[in-house]
Amino acid sequence: MNKITFKISLLFAPLAYAFHHFEESIIFNFREWRSLYFPDNKLPSTELMLVILMAITLVYIILHFIVENKASAKSVILFLMATQVNNMIFHTGGTIVFQDFSPGLITAILLYIPVNIVIAQRALQERWVTKRSLIVIFLLGGILFWSFVKLGLIFMVTILLATYLWIAYETIRIKRAP
Repeated sequence: MNKITFKISLLFAPLAYAFHHFEESIIFNFREWRSLYFPDNKLPSTELMLVILMAITLVYIILHFIVENKASAKSVILFLMATQVNNMIFHTGGTIVFQDFSPGLITAILLYIPVNIVIAQRALQERWVTKRSLIVIFLLGGILFWSFVKLGLIFMVTILLATYLWIAYETIRIKRAP
């Protein structure tokens, strides 16, 4: 009997971030690799990114544990699609295009993908999402990730605020329903 529910599966995401950032900044030097191929990109330090990603993810997870609605489920999946699944695409693509190993590739493939497959499977099984909405969320996650890469934090913050408002709206709407 499989006891890993959607809610429990979400808890693996922050652990995946931790191992991924360990690979990027302790084992290898992702900052050096990134500045070699993206010299104009001025993102926060790897350590700060880890703290930001884990904090935001945990807020989404806590919100879902509390309100348990489709908006909270879809919002956390969107954030993980943007920050983990599309991050794997970035590391894989960077390694292939530049013919140079992108630090973070190993954990992106070995952790981000399996963790997010389990999350997606549980979300589908528990009917938090449909297959169609999962595809749309994946595509939106791609737009969010690549906008972050090109435009910085402003688009990401806007989407975060929009999803928090959506979760609040859905929570209030459901409570008011007869």
